[in-house]
Amino acid sequence: MTAEFEIQGIGVGELAERYGTPLYVYDGDALAAHFQRLRALLHPRAEIFFSLKANPNISVCALLGAQGARAEISSMTELITARRAGIEPENIIFLGPGKSREELAACLDEGIHAIICESLGELDLIDELARERGTTADVALRVNPSFSVKGSGLTMGGKPRQFGIDEAQLLDLPDLTERHPQVRLMGVQVYLGTRILDEDVIAENTGRILDLAERIAEKLGFPLELVDFGGGFGVAYFDGERDLDPEALAARLNPVIEAFAARHPATRLINELGRYLTAPFGTYVTRVRYVKTSMNENFAVVDGGTNHHMAAVGIGSFVKRNFPIQLLDRTDEEATESWNITGPLCTPNDTLGKKAKLPALRPGDLIGVLRSGAYGPTASPVHFLSHGYPAEVLVAGGRSHLVGEREQAGDLLRRQHLYVPENPATQDN
Repeated sequence: MTAEFEIQGIGVGELAERYGTPLYVYDGDALAAHFQRLRALLHPRAEIFFSLKANPNISVCALLGAQGARAEISSMTELITARRAGIEPENIIFLGPGKSREELAACLDEGIHAIICESLGELDLIDELARERGTTADVALRVNPSFSVKGSGLTMGGKPRQFGIDEAQLLDLPDLTERHPQVRLMGVQVYLGTRILDEDVIAENTGRILDLAERIAEKLGFPLELVDFGGGFGVAYFDGERDLDPEALAARLNPVIEAFAARHPATRLINELGRYLTAPFGTYVTRVRYVKTSMNENFAVVDGGTNHHMAAVGIGSFVKRNFPIQLLDRTDEEATESWNITGPLCTPNDTLGKKAKLPALRPGDLIGVLRSGAYGPTASPVHFLSHGYPAEVLVAGGRSHLVGEREQAGDLLRRQHLYVPENPATQDN
């Protein structure tokens, strides 16, 4: 009997038959267990905030929320998603360099724990909106530090960036709190980088961020009620990489947190995690439509591509490498051939895998891009060529649940309005 890829005992063929392809499948039980293991290992003062940008599906958010995750959001829709998923306002923070007036107003009206302010202009607007409402806004400052991170796949601070306010600028504004009477500065947030795979680097970054938060709060004279030390925990996608060891990470990180917590027993400590929570537990499933050769290379043309999974192209990386790719319906066959896995788009960039080692492929086969639970469809040009969003399926408790419907042509056209031009041939002279 041919071996088949399964999630909680459900074969991928059954899922593909029921929900169609292409689709994303998330293993909810494994995701919950991963969160609980991390929660048990990390210092109890470090609260885990799920970064919805990694996977904003409302059911994924609700599942993590049920495990105790809080929410870090960056848009109005993410705020609504988090609230509908059951996350309480006191467990929500809002980040982002370009918040609108409407988004800031919603944060104040909803009463979230803190707005993470990223510019002096934004601070002015928050003060204005709070004054209009006769309230005081709780605000944490996002700081762009003078130091930078090592070992990050994408650097977010320590260089000229649109994120946060430069450390030097803040230290030169000792009267900042007095300038904004309707704002209560109460915390500091720093996010240095993403996809860090070195436990020592994470611990070192955290220590430096905590020290910086103390200096900023002391210089500007506000209570340090919140420190968000970012996250950036990485996931190994490529050859030569290794996943973080949770036990080793906790052994290095917890003493750093403990030393700070002892000095600040009332400060809320936030660890933002997105990719690290969800990426390993998602699989992007596509079906082979055609196989062909071109100039002695094998091509499998599948029904979904980079329009659903732009991350698999290696956006943001100088070296383009494959995500883990597997033949799902014959997992016991040896990978003996080299295949280019390409999608349906009219661009040579629509390549999910280049020269991937796989068994001999044939039309109808199911191909899986593994570790695809983060930065999938919502981080991709899903409407290119008007294919629309794929289906999303969550498997929990041994049962599959459709948690994201596939977009149809009518869904895409519904938001458009037809302009009917006049036919010159029918007009009177």
